[in-house]
Amino acid sequence: MGKLQQSAAWWCFVGEDGLSPQDFVALCRDIGFDAVELPDEAYFPLIRDHGLGISALRGHDSIISGLNREANHDRIVRELEANIRLASDWQVPHLICFSGSRERLDDDRAVEAIVRGLGRVAPMAESAGVTLTLELLNSRVDHPDYQCDRTPFGLRVIEGVASPAVKLLYDIYHMQIMEGDIIRTITHHHAAFSHYHTAGNPGRNELNDAQELHYAAIFRAIAATGYQGVITHEFIPTGDPRAGLAQAHALTANAFAGGAS
Repeated sequence: MGKLQQSAAWWCFVGEDGLSPQDFVALCRDIGFDAVELPDEAYFPLIRDHGLGISALRGHDSIISGLNREANHDRIVRELEANIRLASDWQVPHLICFSGSRERLDDDRAVEAIVRGLGRVAPMAESAGVTLTLELLNSRVDHPDYQCDRTPFGLRVIEGVASPAVKLLYDIYHMQIMEGDIIRTITHHHAAFSHYHTAGNPGRNELNDAQELHYAAIFRAIAATGYQGVITHEFIPTGDPRAGLAQAHALTANAFAGGAS
């Protein structure tokens, strides 16, 4: 079984209609989370002072104008280099990267461009011990026209760069929308996945019985691969965020411990 670490995505729980940063960080600590994800830099000391880590940061801007166009590469490389240094200073293991929107761009040309772009910074990431994780996002509901919207596309990039510092962020919610077959994909391609995101589908909400993904079985499949990384819960709570986070944490921990539900 893998050594599980759990994290919660900042943007889902902190904000005008959500928890304060202080309450969110304290809640994650009290539930037993290991880290939080995608916080503003201003809150790094608060997170550290509560004994938590930071599981991932955004590597560059933006989801739409991404690595699939070489015109963006000089900007993105500068942003990635700066964020690799930041991640190294704060012991953040992952920087999330984006393909950008398709805009009628051929997939073959897009893969070649992303390989070249990530290849420029992969040696620096390797030296810093930081993994650049290209995120798989759905293009049907949340991110229309996003190009890296299926696992085979992402795998071609990983194979092309051929660096231990360049992997995929396998977002279970997004890939359920695009292709399903979650457990088989994890079983066959887990070596390419350095990080996982969760949310219920449809709705991107809690990991409960109101949605179609059987997360206990999915988590057991991840554990069976020997995964030693982070699972980040990135769902938008419909009820009490405290209850939703506690339930997701317990479900995940029980599944990794070999529980049946």
